Amino acid sequence: MFKKETYIERQKELIKKLGTGLIMIPGNEESPMNYTDNPYRFRQDSTFLYYFGLNRPGLIGVLDASEGETAIYGNDFTVEDFVWMGKIPPIREFAELCGVKKTGTIDELYTIISKAQKGGKAVHFLPQYRHDNILKLMDMTGMSAAQVKSEVSKKLILAVVSQRNHKTSEEIVEIEKGVDLTVDMHVTAMKMVEPGMSELDVVVEVEKIPRAAGGDISFPTIATINGQTLHNHYHGNTIKEGDLFLLDCGAETPMGYAGDLSSTFPVGKRFTTLQKDIYTIVLDAHHASVDTLKPGVPFRDAHRAACLTITDGLKGMGLMRGNTEDAVDAGAHALFFPCGTGHMMGLDIHDMENLGEEYVGYDNESKSTQFGLKSLRLARKLEPGFVFTIEPGIYFIPELTDQWRSEGKHTEFLNYDEIDRFRNFGGIRNEENYLITESGKRLLGSKKKPMTIEEVEYLR
Repeated sequence: MFKKETYIERQKELIKKLGTGLIMIPGNEESPMNYTDNPYRFRQDSTFLYYFGLNRPGLIGVLDASEGETAIYGNDFTVEDFVWMGKIPPIREFAELCGVKKTGTIDELYTIISKAQKGGKAVHFLPQYRHDNILKLMDMTGMSAAQVKSEVSKKLILAVVSQRNHKTSEEIVEIEKGVDLTVDMHVTAMKMVEPGMSELDVVVEVEKIPRAAGGDISFPTIATINGQTLHNHYHGNTIKEGDLFLLDCGAETPMGYAGDLSSTFPVGKRFTTLQKDIYTIVLDAHHASVDTLKPGVPFRDAHRAACLTITDGLKGMGLMRGNTEDAVDAGAHALFFPCGTGHMMGLDIHDMENLGEEYVGYDNESKSTQFGLKSLRLARKLEPGFVFTIEPGIYFIPELTDQWRSEGKHTEFLNYDEIDRFRNFGGIRNEENYLITESGKRLLGSKKKPMTIEEVEYLR
């Protein structure tokens, strides 16, 4: 946890932003794997962590914006629980760690919510992604599941986003711990990969690193020779000479802050000439995107810079043709780059995605419906304190190519005969994590992930 004063100030700021009503922030419960006493690893809700910092199941934070008071509700464990779990301090002792003096039971919270509703007091809550918290809200408020979904507080969402989007110096220190551990994961993989290994062999080794540091992985590891599948969590393939290996993984610190990096490297000791050509285009797109970063510049510009660079590079190889700007405007480049250049990052690997990308990454603006561009998670103007990823890539997806070709799509920009030569190429991306400062940007982490062709081949 951070110091107590950090949580007190966050709570005060949220109360100030809302002004009136009760703010409910449920923490998470244990999530059973296959029966109640065999749960998955517990992961606290990130917004609850942000305001209270307590990594204990079954808690609900309530901020009374009308009265300026904060409380935590939950049920203390009993002696029978101690038999199995060891002695656990009462909730009031946990609450003191984040500056909260008032505590109560879940039954008492039911009474408080009922009284507030009868008195016409607004009850604010965020979108919920865990079914047990949806059920709690249904029981407490008398709402249906549909109402719990439709009657979330937009005012609360905007208030939380405005706080969590701007990382403080103490948060940056914690994020950089996660980034450095993530660099160690990637360096380990680059050094160990050999033909004949399975993808799972790599996963096992890299996931030891954050766990040995007291943390965990920040999302399910992507480690694959089939990099054309953007979120490929299958690890059953045997690695062969000539393959490209794509690793997208991250470390989560014990406090819940994430790192998120991607690398692509040859299974052999060197890239092939064709692999170098595509890798160089992706690297150029990465640098073009980074070069745009500074306060006040929309991240959409960083994404467009990557798209233009990819299009120019593929034109140089004969895979695309025509006017570069027109091709990007039409979305023709999305055959190779069907996703976004980056996303916010912090306590969530896709920070606050459960609150809505239109609020977090778009400042309440409408998202594009164009294929590729609609998957851009971040487009808003950049502000000091924003932390996000930069991760353009090139992916050769045979199924998508076949569909577009059969539809005659973008034939003025795409040379399908030449593209067919790359059906078994796979995909390439590199990823780094950046902070927007008052005057520009800063690459996060004290360790530099190998990324140039020379750096990667040196490790191989």
